[in-house]
Amino acid sequence: MKKYILKILNGRIIPVVVLSLYMCQMGYSQPDLNEINQSIAKMRRGGLTVKAKAGEQVTIEQVSHQFWFGCCISEGAFNGSMPESDLKQYREKFLENFNSAATQNAMKWKYMERERGKVDYSVVDAILAWTTEHQLPLRGHNIFWGVADDNVVPNIQKWLMELNDQELEQAVRNRAETLASYYKGRFAEYDLNNEMVHGNYYEDRLGPDITKKMTEWVHLGDPDAQLYLNEYDITTGRALPAYMAQIRTFLKQGVPIAGIGVQGHLHGDTFNRNELQRSLDSLAQFQLPICITEFNIPGQRSKFMRNRNLKMTAEEEAQKAKELVDFYRICFAHPAVKGILMWGFWEKDNWIPASSIYRTDWTATPAADAYRDLIFREWWTKESGKADSNGNFSTSAFYGKYKITAGGVTRIVDFDQAAGIILVDFTK
Repeated sequence: MKKYILKILNGRIIPVVVLSLYMCQMGYSQPDLNEINQSIAKMRRGGLTVKAKAGEQVTIEQVSHQFWFGCCISEGAFNGSMPESDLKQYREKFLENFNSAATQNAMKWKYMERERGKVDYSVVDAILAWTTEHQLPLRGHNIFWGVADDNVVPNIQKWLMELNDQELEQAVRNRAETLASYYKGRFAEYDLNNEMVHGNYYEDRLGPDITKKMTEWVHLGDPDAQLYLNEYDITTGRALPAYMAQIRTFLKQGVPIAGIGVQGHLHGDTFNRNELQRSLDSLAQFQLPICITEFNIPGQRSKFMRNRNLKMTAEEEAQKAKELVDFYRICFAHPAVKGILMWGFWEKDNWIPASSIYRTDWTATPAADAYRDLIFREWWTKESGKADSNGNFSTSAFYGKYKITAGGVTRIVDFDQAAGIILVDFTK
């Protein structure tokens, strides 16, 4: 057992007990459940004490996690295309299961500005209004996407590709500055330019400094915008070296990277635990928050992606639930990871239907039950009892928002990981 120091999300320096869980890349065996749970207890819980009158009844009820357990939001739920009965279920189930969100397609440039100069903000506005109402932090996915050779759905508009270099750079600047200004302060974070390891049309046309220029233009519109990279095939290890090299290059250029996005759907029916762990450990050296931005199980290399009409057997459903739980455990245990967002949760509106946790008729799959048991039971704090003779009631609690009651008085309290411990004093 060795001790290391690791800087995480908000710059706080935390001592972390690093077991073989964090050393898989050095030849250790598959992560051990006991070690994972030990790490979760150390990283995701802190000491919460309520000060009240001696003998007074105290109730501590968790309302939400600080860690992001989220999902992308379909534009279909906000553009009028989803039937009303499904829309009601979609929104209810979203709020029941997730505490954060990402725009799935609505913010992509090719959808917002199909024709040059005609920008449609309406769907993004509607999504943002709903997430704001329900206090869900929202990721803007994405400002740019420079993978131009997608044979299914081209990611760059034809009119954009027809511009000369000077016109293209001006269009990019206008998109960055205008979008950021329009939504100033309203998005928790953005994916700046999606999947640059696998294609970067803007860099090919406009040169290697275009990424830094993009960030500068976004920050003209919103100086506080949090700009993430986002890439796939990282948790499998295949594109990890290229991604790390790219991050080093951007940091050397002075690109203000706020965090590292890691997509989670390039595996098959299962995933390699060691490669997931190795990728997270490797990226953690940059001392930037890591967000698992797009999670599906089964993933993109499964038979269920090749044939999206395939239905799972009972055995496959059980295996899917286990895979989901293991993936979430490893990520939740890792000190650099700030959250996980599924990339679809309902079978009728998910690019890999079999990866959904709710079926077309809104019945829950075993994976939904396993997910809810993990997040809302095993990783959830709900305690009650009486204050001791000194007026204290203490417990170990997951970081997040709480409803705390003592002596018939209730307060809503945020328990932040940066604090580590918190005292809620009802005697003042």
